Amino acid sequence: MMHMTFYWSRQVTLLFSSWRTESWLSYALTLLACVLASALYQYLEHVRYQVRRGGKPAEGTAEEPLLLQQKGAGSGNRGKWSVKKIVGGVLFGLSSALGYLLMLAIMSFNGGVFLAIVLGLTVGFLVFRNEEDDQIAGVNSTCACA
Repeated sequence: MMHMTFYWSRQVTLLFSSWRTESWLSYALTLLACVLASALYQYLEHVRYQVRRGGKPAEGTAEEPLLLQQKGAGSGNRGKWSVKKIVGGVLFGLSSALGYLLMLAIMSFNGGVFLAIVLGLTVGFLVFRNEEDDQIAGVNSTCACA
């Protein structure tokens, strides 16, 4: 049965018709898989930002790394394929695919699955991400915007 509102049950079908939980053990393992997949998503985002910034610590404002890259690179370098660009693209694709799978898992509307994914994202953010990642992404958490 497809639920359209949140429900609380150990019986859930997640992503595939073959991924069904009937026992408490299978439900607990499914929730653990959701937590781990969510934390992996945050890790992939962190690695993607590391690749994007070239392993250098972010300094100053969010725009500075971009300006430094533009100064160092000649205008003939734009549009060429590089290892950094390919790795960044692959990481983006993996991160996007995992993000969409997590979204589809939440759309099972099982309360436990929802909480497990939110928990995994939170733990992953606290463990893997830092303020430098947010500055590279253009989000300044210390901004006092009016």
